Amino acid sequence: MAGRHILAIDQGTTSTRAIVFDASGRPVASAQKELPQIFPRPGWVEHDPEEIWSATVAVCRGALAKASLEASALAGIGITNQRETAVVWDRATGKPVHNAIVWQDRRTAERCAALKQAGHEKIFSDRTGLLLDPYFSGTKIEWILDHVAGARAAAERGALAAGTVECFLLWRLTGGKVHASDATNASRSLLLDIRKGAWDAELMRLLRVPASLLPTVVDCSGELGVATADILGAPVPILGMAGDQQAATVGQACIRPGMVKATYGTGCFALLNTGSLAVHSRSRLLTTIAYQLDGRRTYALEGSIFIAGAAVQWLRDGLRLISKSADVETLARGAKDIHGVYMVPAFVGLGAPYWDAEARGAILGLTRDSGPGEIAAATLDSVCYQTRDLVEAMRSDGAQIDELRVDGGMVVNDPLMQRLADTVGAPVERPRVTETTALGAAFLAGLQAGLWPSLDSLSKTWVLDRAFRPGEDTISRDRRYAGWKDAVRRVRSS
Repeated sequence: MAGRHILAIDQGTTSTRAIVFDASGRPVASAQKELPQIFPRPGWVEHDPEEIWSATVAVCRGALAKASLEASALAGIGITNQRETAVVWDRATGKPVHNAIVWQDRRTAERCAALKQAGHEKIFSDRTGLLLDPYFSGTKIEWILDHVAGARAAAERGALAAGTVECFLLWRLTGGKVHASDATNASRSLLLDIRKGAWDAELMRLLRVPASLLPTVVDCSGELGVATADILGAPVPILGMAGDQQAATVGQACIRPGMVKATYGTGCFALLNTGSLAVHSRSRLLTTIAYQLDGRRTYALEGSIFIAGAAVQWLRDGLRLISKSADVETLARGAKDIHGVYMVPAFVGLGAPYWDAEARGAILGLTRDSGPGEIAAATLDSVCYQTRDLVEAMRSDGAQIDELRVDGGMVVNDPLMQRLADTVGAPVERPRVTETTALGAAFLAGLQAGLWPSLDSLSKTWVLDRAFRPGEDTISRDRRYAGWKDAVRRVRSS
Protein backbone atom coordinates (compact mmCIF):
# COMPACT_ATOMS: atom_id res chain seq x y z
CA MET A 1 0.00 0.00 0.00
CA ALA A 2 1.38 3.42 -0.98
CA GLY A 3 2.86 5.41 1.87
CA ARG A 4 2.86 2.48 4.30
CA HIS A 5 6.57 1.64 4.15
CA ILE A 6 9.68 3.34 5.56
CA LEU A 7 13.17 3.03 4.11
CA ALA A 8 15.75 2.99 6.93
CA ILE A 9 19.37 3.79 6.15
CA ASP A 10 21.74 2.28 8.72
CA GLN A 11 25.23 3.55 7.99
CA GLY A 12 27.52 1.70 10.40
CA THR A 13 31.21 1.38 11.09
CA THR A 14 31.79 -1.78 9.10
CA SER A 15 28.85 -1.80 6.70
CA THR A 16 26.07 0.25 5.15
CA ARG A 17 22.57 -1.21 5.10
CA ALA A 18 19.12 -0.23 3.98
CA ILE A 19 16.00 -1.98 5.30
CA VAL A 20 12.41 -1.50 4.18
CA PHE A 21 9.95 -1.74 7.10
CA ASP A 22 6.19 -2.01 6.87
CA ALA A 23 3.67 -0.21 9.09
CA SER A 24 3.86 -2.95 11.74
CA GLY A 25 7.62 -2.50 12.13
CA ARG A 26 8.37 -5.71 10.27
CA PRO A 27 11.44 -5.82 7.98
CA VAL A 28 10.36 -6.52 4.40
CA ALA A 29 13.65 -6.42 2.48
CA SER A 30 17.23 -5.32 3.00
CA ALA A 31 20.55 -4.78 1.25
CA GLN A 32 24.02 -4.39 2.69
CA LYS A 33 27.56 -3.48 1.62
CA GLU A 34 30.73 -3.87 3.67
CA LEU A 35 32.62 -0.64 4.35
CA PRO A 36 36.41 -0.79 3.92
CA GLN A 37 38.45 0.38 6.91
CA ILE A 38 41.48 2.65 6.43
CA PHE A 39 44.29 2.56 9.02
CA PRO A 40 46.87 5.24 8.08
CA ARG A 41 48.82 4.79 11.35
CA PRO A 42 48.45 2.79 14.56
CA GLY A 43 45.42 4.09 16.43
CA TRP A 44 44.10 6.01 13.40
CA VAL A 45 40.89 4.87 11.67
CA GLU A 46 39.35 6.49 8.60
CA HIS A 47 36.56 5.93 6.07
CA ASP A 48 36.22 7.29 2.55
CA PRO A 49 33.05 9.46 2.58
CA GLU A 50 32.56 8.80 -1.13
CA GLU A 51 32.51 5.04 -0.37
CA ILE A 52 29.88 5.73 2.28
CA TRP A 53 27.79 7.74 -0.16
CA SER A 54 28.00 5.32 -3.09
CA ALA A 55 27.20 2.37 -0.80
CA THR A 56 24.22 4.22 0.67
CA VAL A 57 22.73 4.84 -2.76
CA ALA A 58 23.39 1.24 -3.83
CA VAL A 59 21.80 -0.40 -0.79
CA CYS A 60 18.77 1.90 -0.88
CA ARG A 61 18.13 0.97 -4.50
CA GLY A 62 18.82 -2.68 -3.71
CA ALA A 63 16.40 -2.84 -0.77
CA LEU A 64 13.62 -1.20 -2.78
CA ALA A 65 14.18 -3.62 -5.65
CA LYS A 66 14.01 -6.63 -3.30
CA ALA A 67 10.81 -5.24 -1.77
CA SER A 68 9.36 -4.65 -5.27
CA LEU A 69 8.60 -1.07 -4.25
CA GLU A 70 8.91 2.19 -6.15
CA ALA A 71 10.34 5.13 -4.22
CA SER A 72 7.04 6.94 -4.72
CA ALA A 73 5.38 4.29 -2.51
CA LEU A 74 7.49 5.20 0.52
CA ALA A 75 6.10 7.24 3.40
CA GLY A 76 9.60 8.48 4.11
CA ILE A 77 13.25 7.79 4.92
CA GLY A 78 14.88 7.39 8.33
CA ILE A 79 18.63 7.67 8.82
CA THR A 80 20.82 6.24 11.56
CA ASN A 81 24.58 6.31 11.62
CA GLN A 82 27.87 5.58 13.29
CA ARG A 83 28.18 8.49 15.70
CA GLU A 84 31.18 10.80 16.31
CA THR A 85 32.69 10.02 12.89
CA ALA A 86 33.49 13.45 11.46
CA VAL A 87 33.35 14.67 7.86
CA VAL A 88 34.33 18.11 6.51
CA TRP A 89 33.35 19.02 2.95
CA ASP A 90 33.34 21.89 0.48
CA ARG A 91 29.96 23.66 0.36
CA ALA A 92 30.32 24.51 -3.33
CA THR A 93 31.29 21.08 -4.63
CA GLY A 94 30.09 18.76 -1.85
CA LYS A 95 33.48 17.04 -1.94
CA PRO A 96 35.10 16.00 1.35
CA VAL A 97 38.42 17.72 2.07
CA HIS A 98 39.73 14.66 3.95
CA ASN A 99 38.71 11.12 4.76
CA ALA A 100 36.13 10.79 7.52
CA ILE A 101 37.83 10.36 10.90
CA VAL A 102 36.10 7.44 12.60
CA TRP A 103 34.83 7.41 16.18
CA GLN A 104 37.45 4.77 17.07
CA ASP A 105 40.30 7.05 15.97
CA ARG A 106 42.74 8.15 18.72
CA ARG A 107 44.85 10.76 16.90
CA THR A 108 43.56 13.63 19.05
CA ALA A 109 44.48 11.98 22.37
CA GLU A 110 47.28 14.48 23.00
CA ARG A 111 44.97 17.40 22.22
CA CYS A 112 42.41 16.08 24.71
CA ALA A 113 45.13 15.61 27.32
CA ALA A 114 46.30 19.20 26.78
CA LEU A 115 42.75 20.52 27.24
CA LYS A 116 42.48 18.52 30.48
CA GLN A 117 45.86 19.80 31.64
CA ALA A 118 44.67 23.35 30.99
CA GLY A 119 41.72 22.74 33.32
CA HIS A 120 38.95 22.68 30.70
CA GLU A 121 37.41 19.24 31.28
CA LYS A 122 34.85 20.50 33.81
CA ILE A 123 33.27 23.02 31.44
CA PHE A 124 33.06 20.38 28.69
CA SER A 125 31.58 17.83 31.09
CA ASP A 126 29.10 20.25 32.65
CA ARG A 127 27.76 21.52 29.34
CA THR A 128 28.05 18.52 27.01
CA GLY A 129 27.75 15.60 29.44
CA LEU A 130 30.89 14.14 27.84
CA LEU A 131 34.51 13.67 28.88
CA LEU A 132 37.51 15.02 27.01
CA ASP A 133 38.33 12.01 24.88
CA PRO A 134 39.35 11.59 21.21
CA TYR A 135 36.20 9.47 20.76
CA PHE A 136 34.08 12.57 20.16
CA SER A 137 33.82 14.50 16.90
CA GLY A 138 34.84 18.02 17.98
CA THR A 139 38.58 17.44 18.17
CA LYS A 140 38.42 15.45 14.91
CA ILE A 141 36.96 18.47 13.10
CA GLU A 142 39.63 20.68 14.64
CA TRP A 143 42.34 18.26 13.48
CA ILE A 144 41.10 18.34 9.88
CA LEU A 145 41.07 22.14 9.88
CA ASP A 146 44.63 22.17 11.20
CA HIS A 147 46.10 19.47 8.96
CA VAL A 148 44.46 19.95 5.54
CA ALA A 149 46.13 22.74 3.60
CA GLY A 150 43.85 25.78 3.38
CA ALA A 151 41.03 24.16 5.36
CA ARG A 152 41.03 26.52 8.33
CA ALA A 153 41.04 29.61 6.12
CA ALA A 154 38.24 28.15 4.00
CA ALA A 155 36.23 27.35 7.14
CA GLU A 156 36.70 30.87 8.48
CA ARG A 157 35.23 32.36 5.30
CA GLY A 158 32.25 29.95 5.39
CA ALA A 159 33.30 27.80 2.43
CA LEU A 160 33.26 24.48 4.31
CA ALA A 161 30.62 22.42 6.10
CA ALA A 162 31.14 19.83 8.82
CA GLY A 163 29.09 17.17 10.48
CA THR A 164 28.72 13.54 11.40
CA VAL A 165 27.68 10.89 8.89
CA GLU A 166 23.92 11.49 9.04
CA CYS A 167 24.58 15.19 8.37
CA PHE A 168 26.75 14.37 5.34
CA LEU A 169 24.15 11.93 3.99
CA LEU A 170 21.34 14.45 4.49
CA TRP A 171 23.36 17.04 2.54
CA ARG A 172 23.98 14.62 -0.31
CA LEU A 173 20.43 13.22 -0.37
CA THR A 174 18.94 16.71 -0.58
CA GLY A 175 21.36 17.89 -3.26
CA GLY A 176 23.14 20.22 -0.84
CA LYS A 177 19.96 22.01 0.24
CA VAL A 178 20.01 20.96 3.91
CA HIS A 179 22.90 21.16 6.37
CA ALA A 180 21.45 19.79 9.62
CA SER A 181 22.29 17.35 12.39
CA ASP A 182 19.82 15.78 14.75
CA ALA A 183 20.16 16.49 18.48
CA THR A 184 21.52 13.04 19.35
CA ASN A 185 24.45 13.25 16.94
CA ALA A 186 25.09 16.89 17.80
CA SER A 187 25.27 15.93 21.47
CA ARG A 188 28.34 13.78 20.74
CA SER A 189 30.49 16.61 19.42
CA LEU A 190 31.88 18.27 22.58
CA LEU A 191 30.31 21.45 21.19
CA LEU A 192 26.62 21.22 22.15
CA ASP A 193 25.12 22.43 25.42
CA ILE A 194 22.79 19.47 25.94
CA ARG A 195 20.50 21.30 28.34
CA LYS A 196 19.96 24.21 25.95
CA GLY A 197 20.12 22.07 22.80
CA ALA A 198 22.35 24.67 21.12
CA TRP A 199 25.95 25.05 20.01
CA ASP A 200 28.07 26.63 22.76
CA ALA A 201 30.20 29.61 21.76
CA GLU A 202 32.82 29.08 24.48
CA LEU A 203 33.33 25.43 23.59
CA MET A 204 33.62 26.33 19.90
CA ARG A 205 36.29 28.86 20.84
CA LEU A 206 38.24 26.30 22.89
CA LEU A 207 38.18 23.79 20.02
CA ARG A 208 38.71 26.48 17.38
CA VAL A 209 35.68 25.40 15.36
CA PRO A 210 33.94 28.27 13.52
CA ALA A 211 30.16 28.53 13.95
CA SER A 212 29.72 28.79 10.16
CA LEU A 213 31.06 25.24 9.82
CA LEU A 214 28.35 23.65 11.96
CA PRO A 215 24.91 22.38 10.96
CA THR A 216 21.51 23.43 12.26
CA VAL A 217 20.43 21.22 15.18
CA VAL A 218 17.03 19.60 14.55
CA ASP A 219 14.59 17.14 16.15
CA CYS A 220 14.96 13.40 15.57
CA SER A 221 11.56 13.31 13.85
CA GLY A 222 10.23 15.95 11.49
CA GLU A 223 10.29 17.34 7.96
CA LEU A 224 14.08 17.20 7.67
CA GLY A 225 14.50 17.40 3.90
CA VAL A 226 13.60 15.68 0.64
CA ALA A 227 15.81 13.18 -1.19
CA THR A 228 16.10 14.29 -4.80
CA ALA A 229 14.36 12.24 -7.50
CA ASP A 230 17.58 11.24 -9.28
CA ILE A 231 18.70 9.10 -6.33
CA LEU A 232 15.79 6.65 -5.97
CA GLY A 233 13.56 7.54 -8.91
CA ALA A 234 11.18 9.87 -7.08
CA PRO A 235 11.51 12.54 -4.37
CA VAL A 236 11.17 11.01 -0.90
CA PRO A 237 10.82 12.97 2.37
CA ILE A 238 13.47 12.40 5.02
CA LEU A 239 11.54 12.26 8.29
CA GLY A 240 13.80 10.76 10.95
CA MET A 241 17.44 10.84 12.10
CA ALA A 242 19.32 9.62 15.17
CA GLY A 243 22.72 8.26 16.05
CA ASP A 244 22.84 4.48 16.02
CA GLN A 245 22.70 3.93 19.78
CA GLN A 246 19.86 6.36 20.31
CA ALA A 247 18.00 4.86 17.37
CA ALA A 248 18.41 1.42 18.96
CA THR A 249 17.01 2.83 22.22
CA VAL A 250 13.88 3.86 20.33
CA GLY A 251 13.83 0.58 18.40
CA GLN A 252 13.96 -1.31 21.69
CA ALA A 253 11.06 0.82 22.99
CA CYS A 254 13.18 1.92 25.97
CA ILE A 255 11.02 5.02 26.30
CA ARG A 256 10.45 5.02 30.06
CA PRO A 257 13.01 6.16 32.66
CA GLY A 258 14.93 3.20 34.07
CA MET A 259 14.83 1.09 30.92
CA VAL A 260 18.22 0.07 29.53
CA LYS A 261 19.39 -1.45 26.26
CA ALA A 262 22.78 -2.68 25.04
CA THR A 263 23.70 -2.91 21.36
CA TYR A 264 26.42 -5.32 20.27
CA GLY A 265 28.06 -4.44 16.99
CA THR A 266 31.60 -3.23 16.31
CA GLY A 267 31.51 -1.89 19.86
CA CYS A 268 28.90 -2.16 22.59
CA PHE A 269 26.84 0.73 23.89
CA ALA A 270 24.44 0.62 26.82
CA LEU A 271 21.92 3.44 27.30
CA LEU A 272 19.80 4.00 30.41
CA ASN A 273 16.78 6.25 29.86
CA THR A 274 16.70 9.00 32.52
CA GLY A 275 13.69 10.91 31.16
CA SER A 276 13.71 14.70 31.30
CA LEU A 277 16.66 14.74 33.74
CA ALA A 278 20.20 15.10 32.42
CA VAL A 279 21.77 13.08 35.24
CA HIS A 280 25.43 13.69 36.05
CA SER A 281 27.22 10.36 36.48
CA ARG A 282 29.52 9.75 39.43
CA SER A 283 30.88 6.67 37.65
CA ARG A 284 32.28 8.24 34.47
CA LEU A 285 29.33 7.39 32.29
CA LEU A 286 28.24 9.90 29.68
CA THR A 287 25.16 12.09 29.89
CA THR A 288 23.63 12.29 26.44
CA ILE A 289 20.45 13.12 24.55
CA ALA A 290 18.43 9.93 23.96
CA TYR A 291 16.06 11.66 21.52
CA GLN A 292 14.49 15.06 20.87
CA LEU A 293 10.88 15.38 19.73
CA ASP A 294 8.96 18.64 19.31
CA GLY A 295 11.92 20.46 20.84
CA ARG A 296 11.74 18.41 24.07
CA ARG A 297 14.79 16.38 25.02
CA THR A 298 14.85 12.98 26.70
CA TYR A 299 18.21 12.11 28.26
CA ALA A 300 20.20 8.96 28.96
CA LEU A 301 23.27 7.75 30.78
CA GLU A 302 25.52 5.90 28.36
CA GLY A 303 28.39 3.50 28.70
CA SER A 304 30.56 3.09 25.62
CA ILE A 305 32.65 -0.01 24.87
CA PHE A 306 34.88 0.56 21.86
CA ILE A 307 35.56 -3.07 20.92
CA ALA A 308 32.99 -5.88 21.02
CA GLY A 309 32.25 -7.55 17.68
CA ALA A 310 35.47 -6.00 16.35
CA ALA A 311 37.39 -8.37 18.66
CA VAL A 312 35.81 -11.34 16.87
CA GLN A 313 36.74 -9.74 13.54
CA TRP A 314 40.32 -9.55 14.82
CA LEU A 315 40.29 -13.29 15.56
CA ARG A 316 39.13 -13.76 11.96
CA ASP A 317 41.26 -11.23 10.09
CA GLY A 318 44.23 -10.69 12.41
CA LEU A 319 44.93 -14.07 13.99
CA ARG A 320 43.05 -16.07 11.33
CA LEU A 321 41.73 -18.45 13.98
CA ILE A 322 38.33 -18.59 12.25
CA SER A 323 37.24 -18.20 8.64
CA LYS A 324 34.00 -16.37 9.42
CA SER A 325 32.78 -14.55 12.53
CA ALA A 326 29.96 -17.03 13.15
CA ASP A 327 32.56 -19.76 13.78
CA VAL A 328 33.76 -18.17 17.02
CA GLU A 329 31.24 -19.94 19.25
CA THR A 330 32.14 -23.36 17.86
CA LEU A 331 35.81 -22.64 18.54
CA ALA A 332 35.04 -21.31 22.03
CA ARG A 333 33.17 -24.49 22.92
CA GLY A 334 36.50 -26.31 22.79
CA ALA A 335 37.88 -24.27 25.70
CA LYS A 336 38.40 -25.86 29.11
CA ASP A 337 35.69 -24.93 31.63
CA ILE A 338 38.07 -23.06 33.93
CA HIS A 339 40.75 -21.73 31.62
CA GLY A 340 41.82 -18.54 33.41
CA VAL A 341 42.48 -16.68 30.14
CA TYR A 342 41.39 -13.03 29.84
CA MET A 343 41.40 -10.98 26.68
CA VAL A 344 41.26 -7.20 27.15
CA PRO A 345 40.41 -5.79 23.70
CA ALA A 346 41.84 -2.31 24.24
CA PHE A 347 42.91 -2.01 20.59
CA VAL A 348 41.89 1.66 20.52
CA GLY A 349 42.08 2.33 24.26
CA LEU A 350 39.39 1.66 26.85
CA GLY A 351 36.02 3.39 26.96
CA ALA A 352 33.67 3.64 29.93
CA PRO A 353 34.19 3.61 32.82
CA TYR A 354 38.00 3.79 32.39
CA TRP A 355 38.42 6.31 29.57
CA ASP A 356 42.04 5.39 29.01
CA ALA A 357 43.01 6.34 25.46
CA GLU A 358 46.54 4.96 25.86
CA ALA A 359 45.61 1.49 27.15
CA ARG A 360 46.35 -1.31 24.70
CA GLY A 361 45.01 -4.81 24.26
CA ALA A 362 46.44 -7.95 25.81
CA ILE A 363 45.73 -11.63 26.36
CA LEU A 364 46.60 -12.66 29.90
CA GLY A 365 46.60 -15.87 31.89
CA LEU A 366 48.08 -18.03 29.14
CA THR A 367 49.56 -21.37 30.13
CA ARG A 368 51.23 -24.13 28.14
CA ASP A 369 47.91 -25.81 27.45
CA SER A 370 46.09 -22.64 26.33
CA GLY A 371 44.99 -22.75 22.72
CA PRO A 372 42.66 -21.21 20.13
CA GLY A 373 39.56 -22.35 22.05
CA GLU A 374 40.61 -20.52 25.20
CA ILE A 375 41.43 -17.37 23.24
CA ALA A 376 38.04 -17.49 21.49
CA ALA A 377 36.21 -18.03 24.79
CA ALA A 378 38.14 -15.18 26.42
CA THR A 379 37.24 -12.90 23.51
CA LEU A 380 33.52 -13.58 23.95
CA ASP A 381 33.85 -13.30 27.72
CA SER A 382 35.42 -9.84 27.27
CA VAL A 383 32.15 -8.59 25.79
CA CYS A 384 30.29 -9.83 28.87
CA TYR A 385 32.81 -8.40 31.34
CA GLN A 386 32.81 -5.00 29.67
CA THR A 387 29.02 -4.99 29.82
CA ARG A 388 29.18 -5.74 33.53
CA ASP A 389 31.55 -2.77 33.91
CA LEU A 390 28.78 -0.57 32.48
CA VAL A 391 25.99 -2.17 34.52
CA GLU A 392 28.01 -1.78 37.73
CA ALA A 393 28.60 1.89 36.88
CA MET A 394 24.86 2.42 36.30
CA ARG A 395 24.09 0.73 39.60
CA SER A 396 26.63 2.98 41.32
CA ASP A 397 24.73 5.94 39.89
CA GLY A 398 21.56 4.67 41.56
CA ALA A 399 19.95 2.70 38.74
CA GLN A 400 18.08 -0.52 39.38
CA ILE A 401 18.71 -2.82 36.42
CA ASP A 402 15.79 -5.26 36.28
CA GLU A 403 16.60 -6.52 32.81
CA LEU A 404 18.86 -5.73 29.89
CA ARG A 405 17.36 -5.49 26.40
CA VAL A 406 19.94 -6.50 23.81
CA ASP A 407 20.28 -6.14 20.05
CA GLY A 408 22.85 -6.10 17.28
CA GLY A 409 24.66 -8.74 15.29
CA MET A 410 26.18 -10.64 18.22
CA VAL A 411 22.93 -11.36 20.06
CA VAL A 412 21.93 -14.24 17.76
CA ASN A 413 24.56 -16.25 19.66
CA ASP A 414 22.51 -18.04 22.37
CA PRO A 415 25.46 -19.31 24.46
CA LEU A 416 26.94 -15.80 24.47
CA MET A 417 23.66 -14.30 25.66
CA GLN A 418 23.47 -16.88 28.46
CA ARG A 419 27.06 -16.05 29.40
CA LEU A 420 26.09 -12.37 29.42
CA ALA A 421 23.16 -12.97 31.79
CA ASP A 422 25.39 -15.01 34.10
CA THR A 423 28.10 -12.34 34.09
CA VAL A 424 25.92 -9.28 34.75
CA GLY A 425 23.55 -11.09 37.10
CA ALA A 426 20.38 -9.84 35.40
CA PRO A 427 17.94 -11.22 32.81
CA VAL A 428 18.90 -10.54 29.20
CA GLU A 429 15.97 -9.98 26.81
CA ARG A 430 16.35 -10.40 23.07
CA PRO A 431 13.57 -9.04 20.83
CA ARG A 432 12.19 -10.82 17.79
CA VAL A 433 13.54 -8.05 15.54
CA THR A 434 17.19 -7.66 16.52
CA GLU A 435 18.05 -4.99 13.92
CA THR A 436 16.67 -2.37 16.26
CA THR A 437 19.03 0.39 15.13
CA ALA A 438 17.43 0.54 11.69
CA LEU A 439 14.02 -0.09 13.27
CA GLY A 440 14.49 2.95 15.52
CA ALA A 441 15.26 5.14 12.50
CA ALA A 442 12.12 3.77 10.83
CA PHE A 443 10.07 4.48 13.96
CA LEU A 444 11.27 8.08 14.10
CA ALA A 445 10.40 8.61 10.44
CA GLY A 446 7.09 6.78 10.90
CA LEU A 447 6.11 9.05 13.79
CA GLN A 448 6.32 12.03 11.47
CA ALA A 449 4.58 10.15 8.65
CA GLY A 450 1.70 9.20 10.94
CA LEU A 451 2.31 5.44 10.78
CA TRP A 452 2.60 5.42 14.57
CA PRO A 453 0.71 7.98 16.66
CA SER A 454 3.18 8.28 19.55
CA LEU A 455 6.26 6.81 21.20
CA ASP A 456 4.00 4.84 23.55
CA SER A 457 2.52 3.02 20.58
CA LEU A 458 5.97 1.69 19.74
CA SER A 459 5.97 -0.43 22.90
CA LYS A 460 3.22 -2.56 21.39
CA THR A 461 5.46 -3.47 18.47
CA TRP A 462 8.24 -4.81 20.74
CA VAL A 463 8.03 -8.62 20.91
CA LEU A 464 10.25 -10.81 23.09
CA ASP A 465 12.08 -13.58 21.26
CA ARG A 466 13.85 -15.10 24.26
CA ALA A 467 14.85 -14.20 27.83
CA PHE A 468 18.14 -15.51 29.24
CA ARG A 469 18.16 -15.71 33.04
CA PRO A 470 21.25 -15.90 35.27
CA GLY A 471 22.09 -19.45 36.25
CA GLU A 472 25.56 -19.04 37.74
CA ASP A 473 26.02 -18.63 41.50
CA THR A 474 27.16 -15.25 42.77
CA ILE A 475 30.51 -16.49 44.13
CA SER A 476 31.57 -17.95 40.79
CA ARG A 477 30.33 -14.91 38.88
CA ASP A 478 32.22 -12.48 41.11
CA ARG A 479 35.39 -14.60 41.06
CA ARG A 480 35.49 -14.48 37.25
CA TYR A 481 34.82 -10.75 37.25
CA ALA A 482 37.60 -10.12 39.78
CA GLY A 483 39.99 -11.78 37.34
CA TRP A 484 38.77 -9.42 34.61
CA LYS A 485 39.32 -6.36 36.79
CA ASP A 486 42.88 -7.52 37.49
CA ALA A 487 43.51 -8.02 33.77
CA VAL A 488 42.25 -4.50 33.01
CA ARG A 489 44.51 -3.09 35.71
CA ARG A 490 47.49 -4.67 34.00
CA VAL A 491 46.83 -2.99 30.62
CA ARG A 492 46.01 0.47 31.94
CA SER A 493 48.39 3.21 30.85
CA SER A 494 48.83 4.49 34.40
